[in-house]
Amino acid sequence: MELIITEKENAARRIAEILSEGSAQAERKNGVNVYRWGSKRVMGLSGHVVGVDFPPEYSDWRDVEPAELVDADVVKSATQENIVETLRFLARKAEEATIATDYDREGELIGKEAYELIRDETDVPVKRVRFSSITEREVRNAFANPDDLDFDLAAAGEARQIIDLVWGAALTRFLSLSARQLGNDFISVGRVQSPTLKLIVDREREIEAFDPEDYWEIYGDLTKGAESFEAQYFYDDDGTEAERVWDEESAEAAYEAIASTDAATVTSVRRRTRTDDPPEPFNTTAFISAASSLGYSAQRSMSIAEDLYTAGYMTYPRTDNTVYPDDLEPDELLDEFVGDSTFGEHAEMLLEQEEIVPTEGDDETTDHPPIHPTGEIPAPSELGEDEWEVFELVVRRFFATVAEPAKWAHLRVVAEAADHSLKANGKRLVEPGYHEVYPYSSASENFVPAVEEGEELALSDVELQAKQTQPPRRYGQSRLIQKMEELGLGTKATRHNTIEKLYDRGYIENDPPRPTTLATAVVKAAEEFADHVVSDDMTAQLEADMSAIANGEATLDDVTVESREMLEAVFEELASSREEVGEHLQESLKADKRLGPCPDCGDDLLVRRSRQGSYFVGCDGFPECEYTLPLPSTGDPLVIEETCEEHEMNHVKMLAGRDTFVHGCPRCEAEKADETEDEVIGVCPECGEEHDGELAIKRLRSGSRLVGCTRYPDCDYSLPLPRNGDIVVTEARCEEHDLPEIEIHDQAGDGADDVADDRADDEEGDDADDDGPWELGCPICNFEEYQARQRVDDLEDLSGIGGATAEKLADVGVDSVDDLKDVEPGEVAATVQGVTAKQVEEWQETLDGEGEAPAAD
Repeated sequence: MELIITEKENAARRIAEILSEGSAQAERKNGVNVYRWGSKRVMGLSGHVVGVDFPPEYSDWRDVEPAELVDADVVKSATQENIVETLRFLARKAEEATIATDYDREGELIGKEAYELIRDETDVPVKRVRFSSITEREVRNAFANPDDLDFDLAAAGEARQIIDLVWGAALTRFLSLSARQLGNDFISVGRVQSPTLKLIVDREREIEAFDPEDYWEIYGDLTKGAESFEAQYFYDDDGTEAERVWDEESAEAAYEAIASTDAATVTSVRRRTRTDDPPEPFNTTAFISAASSLGYSAQRSMSIAEDLYTAGYMTYPRTDNTVYPDDLEPDELLDEFVGDSTFGEHAEMLLEQEEIVPTEGDDETTDHPPIHPTGEIPAPSELGEDEWEVFELVVRRFFATVAEPAKWAHLRVVAEAADHSLKANGKRLVEPGYHEVYPYSSASENFVPAVEEGEELALSDVELQAKQTQPPRRYGQSRLIQKMEELGLGTKATRHNTIEKLYDRGYIENDPPRPTTLATAVVKAAEEFADHVVSDDMTAQLEADMSAIANGEATLDDVTVESREMLEAVFEELASSREEVGEHLQESLKADKRLGPCPDCGDDLLVRRSRQGSYFVGCDGFPECEYTLPLPSTGDPLVIEETCEEHEMNHVKMLAGRDTFVHGCPRCEAEKADETEDEVIGVCPECGEEHDGELAIKRLRSGSRLVGCTRYPDCDYSLPLPRNGDIVVTEARCEEHDLPEIEIHDQAGDGADDVADDRADDEEGDDADDDGPWELGCPICNFEEYQARQRVDDLEDLSGIGGATAEKLADVGVDSVDDLKDVEPGEVAATVQGVTAKQVEEWQETLDGEGEAPAAD
């Protein structure tokens, strides 16, 4: 029996389908799909199924000094035991094995891990196959020409694992213990993560330190016949044309002179044609940049690209190459698109060119070609909307690289008005070239009519515009990745993951990324007490060392020993500063959570978290001062800049995905509740008959509103109400429940635990915030209707699960909502491409809370 091992389950399914010509059958062992036909078996891993860690005696953060980790042993252990056990079982039965993991540093290491697991069981021959796209031609060619594992390349990946573990764990523990920030709120540090964070923080410092300068610009409209165009004033500044006037008096004098005349004489007309060359092929960084212009984050664009690669629609998305290989025949690949309803017309047009010569970039490597389509074309209905959009981007980029250059006609006109110069630059696309097949690049034209020297033009609408210089822009994700690449931070395979980690760990927010107070504090502490932690030079050196391992010029031991020596030096710098570092970080952490003065003692009120995980407002003077305020139970609190004039408190925003809402001033919300009388509206259906319980409209101190039993907490029956708007109890009554019908007037910005019907309206496209009242009706009927709408009977009823994702989940044994409730999110994320652990957790939360009323805060 031949055992074939791929990096992920979906690659296993695709390769089995190709090699078996569709005859492979799936069987499950230990929850793992194994594809079989004849004497062959194919199984997929879930990336790394073996991880590196410290021995158990180093696991207690409080009992082990962080510096001890610098020289601690590193051990390997199974992280996906069911997959490892299945691999061992099949290895014992195998007569030969083939490693078919992705061909890059990480893929080679994953292949080596599988090789070692096989070697633990048997000494059968183990081959290695490599391909850049999972198409029939490439897969069959790879299996016909097997090779050996590249142990040097795998060692480079292993060195990264060890170095990142030792640096990350040692420094994370040091900073977290110093700041007394443990549990889920630990302070994370990483070898690549921290220098990347410094880039973001440094840019924010530039923005904050920027001192704007005033300047002025003058514009006017020139007209020839019925055709008008805009011209701009300029002057000679030591041989350079300058448009900005830095002195207000000079600007006003020029403006008054130009505005005083109604004509301008053309003094210069210059015409030229410019060639606009097509773009070079996509490497990973250029692809991420182009996808970002379509609104995709770096992480999302790479996740989609992985799915398209595994499905056989595009080549491997992790590559530095910008030169197509010699064996790529552009005309043959174009021919695959002829006849397609979306791409066929442009493919035929390109094939009609006299010569098809692809563009080339500066980087040529031999591992993978630039990213391009394989020629296998899905129907739009076979892909999700995002997948199709990215697939089309990749196809059209390939089209652009084999298209003709574009040609632009440029016209520059200079005119004189009251001895002052005005200029206008027009451009017109004469030959569209690659722009016709690649609509993502700018092809905007600027009209200027044909004029001649000496011609007099009408001048009107002269305007003096006061402006200020602008600070540098924050790095967008794609620009940040380009900067990381320039500095040698991380690799093409890891940079987008590094940015995602910074988001996940609360160091950056928004897009473009902006550093939080904690991020600035961590970078400042590192700069002051251990600059190596955020040094891009050190990280780039280690990256170069790992490349040397891959090239056989250094060993794993050499590089890991060198990195430990570097880390030893860092701890020598930190040794005497632990207390200062801790105080600095603690103060910065408070700044992110500080709301305003405590009314009881004058100390700071802070956002705090209880042992049960819920958030509340507490006094920094605790335990001497026990003043507290509740916060809503939905979402994570974020202190925002807006403040309450009455209480001098910052407002709080509750981050809850699409249900995010502004809670406002916690003191105001609590006082509103204290001042609001409960309004009884009927009998409690739970305890009314036995204990005379009544239902009343209540406002809670957390800002939530509900219909609840007056006997609370003895009876906890409750129904949700919207957070915003005036509640009006009408005279109409529900015949079934004998309760009055309710309307919501002038509501706006309803939030998450605002509830039931808010969500229902969103889903159905109703406008709950129009000028008329929202007829909520009987609270019990309303909630029962909501429960019916929220009921999830099928996986595809959940937001974010379409047909393709449901199929992927089914491949790993998640066939129903009951299966989804019981899975381990991390295991599913590791196995199913394009699905994150966070998504699985959100689906499980939806299922757990299905049909429930939001909790009373």
